[in-house]
Amino acid sequence: MKAAKRHYLDFEKPIAEIEEKVEELSHLAQKSGAASMADEISRLKKKAGSELRDLYGNLDAWQKTQVARHPDRPHFCDFVEALTTDYVELSGDRKFGEDSALLGGVCRFRGRPALIMGHEKGRTTAERVEHNFGLARPEGYRKAVRLMDLADRFNLPVITLVDTAGAFPGAGAEERGQGEAIARSTERCLTLGVPMVSAIVGEGGSGGALAIAAGNAILMMEHAIYSVISPEGAASILWRDSSRARDAAEAMKITAQHLRTFGVVDEIIPEPLGGAHRDAKMAINSLGDAIEAQLNALSKLSPEELRIHRRERFYAIGRTLNEGAVIIPIPAANANA
Repeated sequence: MKAAKRHYLDFEKPIAEIEEKVEELSHLAQKSGAASMADEISRLKKKAGSELRDLYGNLDAWQKTQVARHPDRPHFCDFVEALTTDYVELSGDRKFGEDSALLGGVCRFRGRPALIMGHEKGRTTAERVEHNFGLARPEGYRKAVRLMDLADRFNLPVITLVDTAGAFPGAGAEERGQGEAIARSTERCLTLGVPMVSAIVGEGGSGGALAIAAGNAILMMEHAIYSVISPEGAASILWRDSSRARDAAEAMKITAQHLRTFGVVDEIIPEPLGGAHRDAKMAINSLGDAIEAQLNALSKLSPEELRIHRRERFYAIGRTLNEGAVIIPIPAANANA
């Protein structure tokens, strides 16, 4: 899950210089067997940690967008490998074909039978082309509906992991009914009679994200983003200048912290210092713990209670009280159910 050589974002250059110096001194010390550099190495490590803490404690929306798009963040396949066993991938929409941008299948999530699906962007050039950079076509969303039908039939909780810049905007996708497929997938999320927990783990772009994110509980990684359009797209529309993406990111309030105040997301999942890409194992486990807690609470509800909770949760988005967003809690289990 880690690249051989760490990839630094533009705003991380000061930290990159320090850490590269640490690596250089460590290599020299190991090669020469000298212990005289230990104090300097320790000092530089502390300095890098301090600067990283200050930097990531004050990221703006555009910097968080860059972190959310970091190539070394954990992907869908990483989450599946770490959090599930007995995973069996299910392919095809039974109408047109297979879409590798949106993957899913049945599994055991920490011992619990479940259905898990999500966007996969790929890492190498070949993988990115194979997975279409995580941009799902209509057949991807129709496959999602098929998998949710299966989950409903066999009483399997649904877990979705969102990481896409949006649905694929190509002509072929539009000809095959992209908008209708997204709408059907969103509708199926809302009508499920089983618990559904969705997590925004990287980018959550437009209807392509919402199509598999209309769950009972919406979790969001600390440095993920969730927006109606990409900052670059918004800047192109509003100012006819995509270089103003930073301004658009700030104006749209796309960070987890902003969206929590509006009631769009229910819980923010803390990431390791420096982002999920620096310690993917810790980030994945933190999300797994949060998903497990939500499923434990939701599993006590009847199918009708789950639908009512999901409906009320989405009706409440944007409603605020003096103390902040209106959050619809998971109701206590119906004693007569």
